[in-house]
Amino acid sequence: MIRRLLVANRGEIARRVFATCRALGIETVAVYADPDADAPHVREADRAARLPGAAPADTYLRGDLVIAAALRAGADAVHPGYGFLSENAQFAAAVSDAGLTWVGPPAKAVAAMGSKVAAKQTVAEAGVPVLSTVDPEAVERFPVLVKASAGGGGRGMRVVRDRARLADAVAQARREAASAFGDGTVFCEPYLDGARHVEVQLIADAHGTVLALGERECSIQRRHQKLVEEAPSAAVSDELRAKLYTAATAAARAVGYVNAGTVEFLLAPDGEFFFLEMNTRLQVEHPVTECVTGLDLVRLQLLVAEGEPLPMTQAPPVRGHAIEVRLYAEDPGNGWLPSTGVLHRFDVGGPDVRVDAGVDTGTAVTIHYDPMLAKLIAWAPTRREAARILAGALVRARIHGVLTNRDLLVRVLRDDDFLAGDTDTGYLDRHPDVFTPLVSTVDSYARAAALAAAASRRGRFPSGWRNVRALPQVVEYAGGIRVEY
Repeated sequence: MIRRLLVANRGEIARRVFATCRALGIETVAVYADPDADAPHVREADRAARLPGAAPADTYLRGDLVIAAALRAGADAVHPGYGFLSENAQFAAAVSDAGLTWVGPPAKAVAAMGSKVAAKQTVAEAGVPVLSTVDPEAVERFPVLVKASAGGGGRGMRVVRDRARLADAVAQARREAASAFGDGTVFCEPYLDGARHVEVQLIADAHGTVLALGERECSIQRRHQKLVEEAPSAAVSDELRAKLYTAATAAARAVGYVNAGTVEFLLAPDGEFFFLEMNTRLQVEHPVTECVTGLDLVRLQLLVAEGEPLPMTQAPPVRGHAIEVRLYAEDPGNGWLPSTGVLHRFDVGGPDVRVDAGVDTGTAVTIHYDPMLAKLIAWAPTRREAARILAGALVRARIHGVLTNRDLLVRVLRDDDFLAGDTDTGYLDRHPDVFTPLVSTVDSYARAAALAAAASRRGRFPSGWRNVRALPQVVEYAGGIRVEY
C-alpha cells in the first residue's frame, strides 16, 4: 500500500495528483527547481525537495536527483505526471530498482512504445492499422509529416508539401527533437488532409483486464499542439467506436500494458483510422474522460500500482459531453511566443467549470517551462451547452500580468463550424477569423491609458475639477475613445 508519494513533475499535473492523494490519505512530496520555489504545487505538498538549478535538463529531467529526493523524503512511490521523465523507460526501471513503486506502466512497455517507428511495427503485427513509415531520404509522395521518433507534444513535427522544403524541415525537426528528447531521430509518414485526431483512454491492471474508457477528439491544434479536447467525439459512430476500442486494447495487450495509457489515432475523412502512437502516461486531457465517466483516473492508477484489480470489469457508460481548453501565457501579437511576468490577478472558472491550474495570483510565469497556465473543463448534457459554459467562463476570466490565448479559445468555442462538429487538424488554417481579438489591441490599450490618466488626475485634483467651467478638458485616444475632465 502506498503511504507517501513523490510526483516527479510540477505545475497543474502535480497539483492534480496531490488532490487525489489527499482524498485517499496518501502523503505527498513535491520536487521543485529554483524558479518554482514558491509555486502552488510546492505549497500544497506535505513535503518538498529542491532540485538545484532552473533548466529542466538540470532539474526535472535528472532522474537520479528525483529518485534521491524520493528516498530522502521517505517516499515509497513515484508518479511521473506527464512530460519530463514520464515516458522514459530508464527512469521507470530506475524507480523500481530503487525499491519504489512506479505509478505507471512497466518499463518494458514504455520502451516498446517509446520509439514511434518500432511501436508501429509492434501494433501492426497485432492487426492494428498503421500509416506507412518512410525514411526522410526515400520520400517520393507528398504531402508528408516529419515526426520525431521519441517524445510527443508536437515537438519535432513538420508538414512538408513539396520536395524543395523537405531537407530544411527534416534538419529543423532533428534539432528540435534532439533538444526536447535527447534523440534526434525522425521519420516521415503520409499527411492526411482533413483528418481528425481521435484517441482512446485505456486503463489496465496486472490481472488481465484492459478497459477502453471512451474516446476523445483533439483535432484543434496549433503547431501540432492540442488546444481544445473533448469527449466523446462528434464524428465517431457506435460502429466506429467499437473498432477503435478493439484496436486500442489490441495495441495495449501487444506490449503487456498495465496502468493508464492513451492510444492515438488519425481518423481519415472516409472513416478509415490509423495508429499514431501510444502515450504511456496520463494525458493532459484526461479530465474530459473523468467528466463523462465519473471516474478518477489517478485513483485507478494508484490502485493498479498497488497491485489491486480494477474495481470494475467493464467501462461505465459515457454521459453527456465535456470540453477542455488549454489556457496558455502567449503573446498573440508576437507570433504566439510565451508571455512572461507575474500574475497580478488570476481569477478563472465558475460554478460549472473545473479548473486544473498550475498557477494562482502572485505566481511568476518564467521562460523555463511550458507556458500553459491552466486547463478549463466544462461538462453538460450536450456539446453545445458545454461549449457555451466554457466560453462564458473564459470571457469572465480576469488575468492580469501576462498575455494569453484566451480570445482565440473563446472564438473557437463560439464558431458555427466548431459547434456543428466540423473540425479536423486543419481547422485553424481554415478559420483565420478565430484569431481576431475579442477587443482590438488599440482599443484595449486606449482604455487602459484613459483609466490610468484619470487615476493620475484624481491624485492631484478633486474629481471633476477644472479652472474653466465652460470648457472641459478633452483628451482623445487612439481608437476613438474620448474622455472629458
